[in-house]
Amino acid sequence: MKIVMAIIKPFKLEEVRDALTSIGVHGLTVTEVKGYGRQKGHTEIYRGAEYAVSFLPKLKIEVAVAVDLVSSVVDTIAAAARTGQIGDGKIFVMPLEKAVRIRTGETDADAL
Repeated sequence: MKIVMAIIKPFKLEEVRDALTSIGVHGLTVTEVKGYGRQKGHTEIYRGAEYAVSFLPKLKIEVAVAVDLVSSVVDTIAAAARTGQIGDGKIFVMPLEKAVRIRTGETDADAL
């Protein structure tokens, strides 16, 4: 089992969710986060004053999947979240040692 974590632009959430649902992934966790990468923020003008926005709003999506689905999940997220502009985000894949469904007590792949 693996955890696929993706940092994406907020307006791409519905596209990513729909794309994941279409390949059979039905559970994900979404967290509002802030950060920056190579773009290093930007400047905005508010009420005539210019100020720097160092941390940009992003969404973090986490999906627990079986090992055989990892590459299709990564490819699906990348395709759905891509705008071609700077700041599209990143995808990370990490090992998942154990999973337990609290309601039933199912473990590992059965809990996904």
